[in-house]
Amino acid sequence: MNYYSFEYPYLILLLPPILYCLYRCKEFAQSKYFVHLHLLSAKKNFLKLEWILKILFVISLVIALCSPVVIDKHDPLNRKGKDIVLAIDASGSMNSSGYAQSNDFLDLDESIASERLSRFEITKHIVSDFILRRDGDNIGVVLFGDFAFIASPITYEKDILTEMISYLNQGMAGQNTAIGEALAMGVHAFKHSKAKTKIIILLTDGEHNSGAISPKEAMELVENEGIKVYTIAVGNKEEADSGLLQKIAQQSGGEFFGASNAKELAEVYQKIDTLESSKIKSREFAKKEYYYQYFLLLACVFLLLLLFRGMRR
Repeated sequence: MNYYSFEYPYLILLLPPILYCLYRCKEFAQSKYFVHLHLLSAKKNFLKLEWILKILFVISLVIALCSPVVIDKHDPLNRKGKDIVLAIDASGSMNSSGYAQSNDFLDLDESIASERLSRFEITKHIVSDFILRRDGDNIGVVLFGDFAFIASPITYEKDILTEMISYLNQGMAGQNTAIGEALAMGVHAFKHSKAKTKIIILLTDGEHNSGAISPKEAMELVENEGIKVYTIAVGNKEEADSGLLQKIAQQSGGEFFGASNAKELAEVYQKIDTLESSKIKSREFAKKEYYYQYFLLLACVFLLLLLFRGMRR
């Protein structure tokens, strides 16, 4: 939210005495010090153009001294919430489509369901909706397949994050499922986090079958950092390694969920959406946009008009 203010609002108090003196005070200065003092001479005729220009010149100059600013109160560095990393499976099986018979991820609104999107594309829709609902949290994204990589560092810029997710494609990290590397990369994403509560939400429809880091090794990193992991098995029950996902969630203090269709997946994220919040420690931040230069320029224009009229006389 933006609002208008002044950096030095007390300087506006200069305006009444200057205007009063401009109208009432008599001149004692000699012209050899400033040959154009007559331009600011006291006149009682408010209808004269010179008087109006003098008034506008003084007002513009004082406003410029007050330094008008527009302050952006949107403060992404000082929010109440958690740091969350969404680890999303982009392996080959996430490209599955045509679930009309199995009711697999087709419980979306008709406009989306009619497109017969892949499991990965539908997951992106639901994850993006979850991100936009997390008003007080910073969120990052890890994508994994044969390996894992940070698709987006932890950020509060939700609109940019959801736009980035729309560009993600299945297969960007390979066709297999490296759950261990997904967890390890999620831990790495918290490297600069100051949040008290750190959460990884790992979504997959397969079994761990790739990567240089095992889930066991990754869980040691997770426990050392005090990170809570929520795991989600999507698709048919026999596809994902539910036993491993349950173990990961239990060991980290999180919870395991299963989702065989889009409606259930949306409900899972709604449950996670009720997590407690924590205070993110960060420096204060305020974005200011200055506008004093425009009023200073306006004052110069009025002064030049006064000088021009004086020279014509």
